[in-house]
Amino acid sequence: MNNPQEPNLSAKTPRSFSLKLNFSWTFAGNVVYALCQWGMLSVMAKLGNAQMVGQFALGLAITAPFYMFSNLQLRGILASDSQNQNSFNEYVGLRILASFIAFLLIVLTVFIAGYPLQTAIVIILIGIAKGAESVSDIIFGLLQKNERMDRVAISLMYKGIASLLLLGVLVWSTENIIFGVAGYALAFVGILAVYDLYSSRRYEKIQPTFSISSLWPLIRISAPMGVVMLLISLNTNIPRYFIESFMSIEQLGFFSAISYVMVAGTTVVGALGQSAVPRLSKYYAGNNKNDFVGLMKKLLIIGFLLGLGGVLIVLFMGEKILTIMYRPEYGQYTNVFLLIMIGSGIGYVASFLGYAMTSARKYSIQPYIFLLVLLSSVLSCFWLVPRQGLIGAAWSLIISSVVNLLGSGFVNLKAIRELKNNKQQPSKQSL
Repeated sequence: MNNPQEPNLSAKTPRSFSLKLNFSWTFAGNVVYALCQWGMLSVMAKLGNAQMVGQFALGLAITAPFYMFSNLQLRGILASDSQNQNSFNEYVGLRILASFIAFLLIVLTVFIAGYPLQTAIVIILIGIAKGAESVSDIIFGLLQKNERMDRVAISLMYKGIASLLLLGVLVWSTENIIFGVAGYALAFVGILAVYDLYSSRRYEKIQPTFSISSLWPLIRISAPMGVVMLLISLNTNIPRYFIESFMSIEQLGFFSAISYVMVAGTTVVGALGQSAVPRLSKYYAGNNKNDFVGLMKKLLIIGFLLGLGGVLIVLFMGEKILTIMYRPEYGQYTNVFLLIMIGSGIGYVASFLGYAMTSARKYSIQPYIFLLVLLSSVLSCFWLVPRQGLIGAAWSLIISSVVNLLGSGFVNLKAIRELKNNKQQPSKQSL
């Protein structure tokens, strides 16, 4: 009988990649995926209208909190589980159960909210796509743990290209958002079935564990992180809820399209942060203070430079960028664009601090941090959006990002102090 803590390999385990190579693959995959995601918004803006963009954005805003909570940040926990405290099939079983419950809640929410039929169908189709993405995500955690981000990157490329092509062709040929989003969902389900499951078999034979007694220890560990991810998702989408409520779905379309431009920096942050988590985890678990702090400093500097570069680009070229990417009417929101970019820059630094917290397995404190972030977002949106519209929504992003930065910074300082001082010199491992 196989030890549940040991990989069940059907073939020789592929070698791990270096941090630099993992980052390169992750960056490439995330760039292609992000460009394709933006391409979908651009297609809907150019071939459709702002209302179509708004419906798609509302679908993402409704489904995201449910899946972010049900995901329980199991990918990060799996990737940082250097001691193999839980088997991979326990992670898979918990992810499948939680995702199924999340989808049922999304359907229930749609009917209770009483959205128009077309909008309701769009939301449910996006829920199907995100359910498939959720299962793929836990497979990505396995690949991330084994430092093979090339397989993750290739999957993201396939998903991005397939979803863009299917959505674009179907929107162009039918002029109907429902058919376009159906193609979007088909792409996610198809790549999961054809590629992601194959990738997982290189390391583990998938036999999900659904026993609650077996899953309970993992639930106890991951539940605080599920709350964290729920709060993060709500914080991201709170301005969208207020815009849709106090303004219109068309204005939500403008705001969402403009906001998506910031993913250029988010792509770099996500790629580098995900690639660094396994190594940061090993440094922290091994009480290697010098290397942990050294790598974290490099990440924070990168986050700051990304934010500064984005602000400067928007300051000098913001209107032109929006006009080219979407339509001329989007160019009138340059001031909103600049404020969003400032908030994003602060968020990049805070995100790297979040990866460091996860690597140090500081889970229980994070719900409190992000509850404060959420409260700051709700209060600022409640005060600013009805009075200043999209400008107010952009300011709320800045306020919540500052609160996130301060809270995450405090936890990381405390985590570093808990490490014993050692005389080991920082390693020569580069980014």
